[in-house]
Amino acid sequence: MSQFQNGRSDETGGEFHQLRYTVCRSKLQSSVTTNRLWERIHGFILSDGEDPGTETDGEHRCTRKKFFSIALGQSRVKTRQLVFDFNGSHFVPHLCQPRGLISVPPTASLRKGVRWPIECEVIKENIQHIEWEPPEPEPFYQPTGYERLPMPVGEEKGKLVYCIDPATKLPYFTRSRCGGSRGPIRKAASRIDVGDGNHLVFESRFQSGNLQKAVQTGVYDYELTLRTDLYTTKHTQWFYFQVRNMKADVTYRFTIVNLMKSRSLYSSGMKPLLYSERAAQTQRVGWMRVGSDIKYYRNNREDDGQAFYLLTWTFQFPHEADICYLAHSYPYTYSDLQRYLMGVTSDPATAVHCKLRVLCHSLAGNAVYVLTVTSPSISREVGRAKRVVVVTSRVHPGETVSSWMMQGFLDFLLSDTQDAQLLRDTFVFKVVPMLNPDGVVVGNYRCSLAGRDLNRNYCTLLRDSFPCVWHMHNMMKRLMTEREVILYCDFHGHSRKNNVFMYGCDNGSRTTLQARVFPLMMSKNAADKFSYKSCKFKVSKHKEGTARIVMWKLGITNSYTMESTFGGSTLGKRKGTHFSTQDLKSLGYLFCDTLLDYCDPDPAKACRCLDELRVLLQHKIQQKLGVDVDSDGLGSISVSDIESSTSGSNSTESDGPPVHLLYIPNEPIISKKKHLKTRKERNRLHQKKFQSTKQEIQSMVPVLTSEGEVKIKMQEPAVEGMTKKRELVQFVGKGSGESERTWVSPSATGTGHITPTVEKPLKNFCLESAGKLYSWDGCRSTRQSVVGKIMKNDFRNPATTTECDIVQKILLKVLKIAKISIPLFIF
Repeated sequence: MSQFQNGRSDETGGEFHQLRYTVCRSKLQSSVTTNRLWERIHGFILSDGEDPGTETDGEHRCTRKKFFSIALGQSRVKTRQLVFDFNGSHFVPHLCQPRGLISVPPTASLRKGVRWPIECEVIKENIQHIEWEPPEPEPFYQPTGYERLPMPVGEEKGKLVYCIDPATKLPYFTRSRCGGSRGPIRKAASRIDVGDGNHLVFESRFQSGNLQKAVQTGVYDYELTLRTDLYTTKHTQWFYFQVRNMKADVTYRFTIVNLMKSRSLYSSGMKPLLYSERAAQTQRVGWMRVGSDIKYYRNNREDDGQAFYLLTWTFQFPHEADICYLAHSYPYTYSDLQRYLMGVTSDPATAVHCKLRVLCHSLAGNAVYVLTVTSPSISREVGRAKRVVVVTSRVHPGETVSSWMMQGFLDFLLSDTQDAQLLRDTFVFKVVPMLNPDGVVVGNYRCSLAGRDLNRNYCTLLRDSFPCVWHMHNMMKRLMTEREVILYCDFHGHSRKNNVFMYGCDNGSRTTLQARVFPLMMSKNAADKFSYKSCKFKVSKHKEGTARIVMWKLGITNSYTMESTFGGSTLGKRKGTHFSTQDLKSLGYLFCDTLLDYCDPDPAKACRCLDELRVLLQHKIQQKLGVDVDSDGLGSISVSDIESSTSGSNSTESDGPPVHLLYIPNEPIISKKKHLKTRKERNRLHQKKFQSTKQEIQSMVPVLTSEGEVKIKMQEPAVEGMTKKRELVQFVGKGSGESERTWVSPSATGTGHITPTVEKPLKNFCLESAGKLYSWDGCRSTRQSVVGKIMKNDFRNPATTTECDIVQKILLKVLKIAKISIPLFIF
């Protein structure tokens, strides 16, 4: 290289660069050809029409990028942004697909700590439960009519054994931290006299836990108070807590005293759940239904007009000195989801079919995951032709049954069965398994940390307050522009009705049967769990912010909410029995099976369902309206006349803006202290002020035209302490010897004119003209005295004074009085 560096001509240098480029190019082509041949031999050749941006070929894209990175490294091309495709004759370079802005490797995202509001105390205990399927379905409780109805006595007559900080030191969410509040965890009964300690020890400061207070009212009787959703005063339904220091073969009575729903499945025979760690370790037994003498009834007290309801039941702990948990439904925490996703993405058999990304982050900073499940596309055209199915769950954190249905759905979709492979080959699945991770973490039943129900805010514009549903809505709008979305379904849980059912959407004015086909097929595939009679398709105005209606208005005909009961089934062979976790997961399997039936190329099943729907609708019209209608007259019947609205939970108390917007302080704005300027800053400011004043004064110089016309254009100077009006004044003279002038206001003619009408002394003319021309505020003397002083001292002989001299003298004197220093050469 030294011979080219010393005394080399431009021509020689050009030849050298051309030679070097040719050598590098030949090395690159030979290296890429070698690697391409290696790929061809080992079966890594992809189709020429493959879409580099397709989300379905992630593993093949990563493999191919590695090979070409090796090729580029051998040829000394220092870049990783190029990928080469072979189109049959030569290699075509193009840029790699950019990584998502918030996409992170699963191993990094799934192992991050869970973020809590800063005021929440969290115990450092990793709680996990085993899955267990009971050998026989667990039956409902059969009321006897002799159940006790204990009324609450409170702390006055009882003994407080558990009470935690309500974690609402502030009325709204402010910030979060991994692990919750700082400092040591206080004992829940540290300030309480618990006597000899012959009482149960409670704890709920863990993920999804909910118990605020426990009062011992008898030897084995306890009153329990649930915590409301954080930053609200409503929604007490979900409970999940730990109990220690129990005795075996002793009947305990628990009574929850602050439930808010007037109806509950506990009135229909549903039992609470119990989990024993010793039974799980020794017998591999998990969550089981327990309880007798179960009663759900109204409390005799109200709080600000809010009626409360009580749930009481009796049960026995299976072991002495055990660690047990009680819950409203099978818990499914945010950490459970992270462990499941870690297993899916780390297993090579399932990772090839799915791609894990982060849709957004919640208010507390917890990740909202989205999975894309499909088979790798053989070409770009095939990949883009796939239709999309979107499934979401857990927008209401207390509805844990939706997470178990979602896990069953993903288990089937990622399995190696032929039906699962057919689904992956046919569709692109977008799955958001947990839309409200913050509510799940803190143990809310319905709301997020914004204190509002997210399933009423899908139309929100407040991205920072409702990030989960805002990004979900935005993703759906983007998908609608790229592909056809054939179905959307949001998994939920229901606390007042048994069985599984769906809510759909009709057009509101005339009945349409297409949206009813999928639920009817689902009822045929799950005859002992799914009830088509419980399905509703009316679009209510107070639920226009729900996911089902918002997605339907985007253009998705098959937009549903699938509701699963917290209790069990009243159909077929499963009548009168509870659902287990395996039953809930089977609903996810059956959902996939129904999707295959609905999208079957053979329309026979869909046609039979449509015929059956017409018959069902005719019977319903006859029962409701007493009118006989044939199949041709169904289109004239309004849906609102034959169908009631959905019976979901009432979230009107959670409507409105986010809670933090209701507490904006009305404090006066404190002005910041003015910092002193340095000498250098003052000199620079003075110079800038001088230049601006110079330019303004130059623009004020009068101009004398050939006809004796004097024009003066006034502008606002940036001078502190003075304000001057904008005026454009013209002095028009008709002859050089005329001295008679009069003033006409600019507002009258648009421009001031001086016409020869009446004899006036030149001095009066100058006084009046100067008073009209200049209007300064802040001068120590009046305008008349200033102008009079100028005329008296400088214009003793008006006969020899021109108009230009008068105006220039007036300007100089006024500026001098105003303490403005102007160089003489300006004039």
